[in-house]
Formats: sequence, C-alpha cells, structure tokens
Amino acid sequence: MQIGPHILRNNVFVAPMAGVTDRPFRQLCKQLGAGYAVSEMAASNPRLWATEKSSRRTDHDGEMEPKAVQIAGADPQDLADCAKFNVDRGAQIIDINMGCPVKKVCNSWCGSALLQNESLVEKILHAVVSAVDVPVTLKFRTGWNRENKNALTIARIAEQAGIQMLTLHGRTRADGYKGDAEYETIAAVKASVGIPVVANGDITSPEKARYVLDQTGADAVMIGRAAQGRPWICREIDHFLRTGTLLPAPYVDEVRTLMDEHLRAHYAFYGEFLGVRTARKHIGWYVKDLEGGEQFRQQMNLLESTDAQLLAVDQFFESQWKFGERLQYRLSQDDKSGLEVATAV
Repeated sequence: MQIGPHILRNNVFVAPMAGVTDRPFRQLCKQLGAGYAVSEMAASNPRLWATEKSSRRTDHDGEMEPKAVQIAGADPQDLADCAKFNVDRGAQIIDINMGCPVKKVCNSWCGSALLQNESLVEKILHAVVSAVDVPVTLKFRTGWNRENKNALTIARIAEQAGIQMLTLHGRTRADGYKGDAEYETIAAVKASVGIPVVANGDITSPEKARYVLDQTGADAVMIGRAAQGRPWICREIDHFLRTGTLLPAPYVDEVRTLMDEHLRAHYAFYGEFLGVRTARKHIGWYVKDLEGGEQFRQQMNLLESTDAQLLAVDQFFESQWKFGERLQYRLSQDDKSGLEVATAV
C-alpha cells in the first residue's frame, strides 16, 4: 500500500475522529499495528489556525511517519492555504474531509454537505492539489441521502483532479452513523478508478475486515469507532489478513502498561486540568466491555487528578486478573454482528 512516495507497512488504517485521534492516540495505534492514521480535522478558517485547539490537532511532534492532516472547509482558497500552512508545519499528506455528517459541520457547508455541490468539490480538489507538493487524499460518503448517491461522480472528479487515494464511508450524509454501512458503492468506486480506495464503515473485527475487502476489492480498510478503547484491533486485523488466524485477547498486564503509557502521554499533551477530563472518555472505552467496567467508569469520572486516575486504572486492571491472564470481554452487539457476518460468509 502506497500513498505518493510513502510506502505503508500494511493496509489497516485508523480513521480521523474529532476528539479522539489526537497525537497520543495516533501514536498508540501505530505502535499497535496501524499502517496509517490521520489527524482530527483542522478547520480551514485562518482565524482558527493559531488557537490552542487547532494547534494541538496538527501537532505531530515525534509521530511515526507519514504524518497526515485532515482539513475541513468550504472555500477553495482557504482550504488551499490551510493545506500549505500544515505542510509547512510538517504534514506529509493532506486529507480533505467530505465525509463528516455532524450538523454543525454540514450547516457551514463543510464535510459531507459538499457532496451536494459537485462543481464546488471540483474547485476545492484542484485548489488543494495545486497548492502543495505532498499527496492529497479525499474522505467522503456515498452521497447526501439514499436517493442522491453520487460517489462514482465524486470519485472520477477526484481522480482527474490529482487526488492520490480515496476513502469511502459506506453511508450517506443523511444516514449519519445509523443503520448498517453498505459496501456495494465502495466496490463500484474501486472498479471505476485507478487510484487506491479505502473501505470505511462498521469494520469491527478481523473477520469483518476480511469480508469487506473481499466484497469491495478495496486496497485497505479504515477503522473508526471500533478502535476506541481497543487500539490493538489494528494488529488483530493485520494478523488475520496476513495469516487467516485470530490473535487471542491481549494480556491484562500488557493493557495495564499500555493504559499507563497512554494516559501519561495524554496528560503531557493536554496538561493536568484538561488532560484528566479528556482522558475519561478513553478510559471509559477501554473498560466498557470488561467485568465491572461500567461501575468503574462512573466512579472514575468523579476523580479530579491525574495521580488519582492513574492509580484507579491500575487497580482496575489488577482486578481483572481474577478472570484470567488475558482480558475477558463480554460480547458486545457489534461483535455479535461481526460474527454473524463472518458465519454467513
């Protein structure tokens, strides 16, 4: 798998997720087997570039290469300038967001709302590609609703504009994250273009990743919500795609160490006050499907210091030893769905 001059170590990618894929989390996912990870989306509005929030979103200090920044906006020149600004700050790949379905983004005619204006899409893609000398990629959806799917048209526009990779989420803007992702449109896009295509949407297990690649012919899979609290899903999928065998759940002691390292990196990145508060969601995801996890999450959310959080997390994972040396997950609904798909195949 290759994007421009960058040869990736595998075809398992981590999706850009606002409030999730900050530098500590991207680093952890790459450490645990992801071949590629993209930053949270950075606003193209130049008045926001110097804000603390935007600066953190584009901070790649010490990150494993390639360093990819996703940008969002609706004005071609602003997006071109934003791309140049981020390349000057070290971005090696620019990804354009035309996939976010969130109302506050779409109400500004950004994200997946752009799919309604194909001429503007074309102008944006040409402007950004012309503005920088690094690869430019595009993440988008199948259309703005099920009656108006135009992914094939957008894909052709993108390829002609010089976009070097497409990531397609198998839902429309109107779908949000509801229902099931469909993969027929991803397969049709892959068959219609000569650039790499990445399949995204509802990939929650190694078996589901194999199924999606087989169904779409895509070059790679992109993991979103399934990586929240389980960043090791990247190595599990990579291993399964290479060998056809499933890795066992991680050792309790390994996750205990990973959690400690992740939290310390998180606190260093955000500082004490913000770090404690933003770490709560990550901790909640880690313990979600473990015995006693919900009760622990509620108690942990009351803690106000990094030391207290670290101690509580360490004690929680110490308690998991009573169930075995490896994590013992309760089967979630997503896991059940993934197993049903694998069985049907």
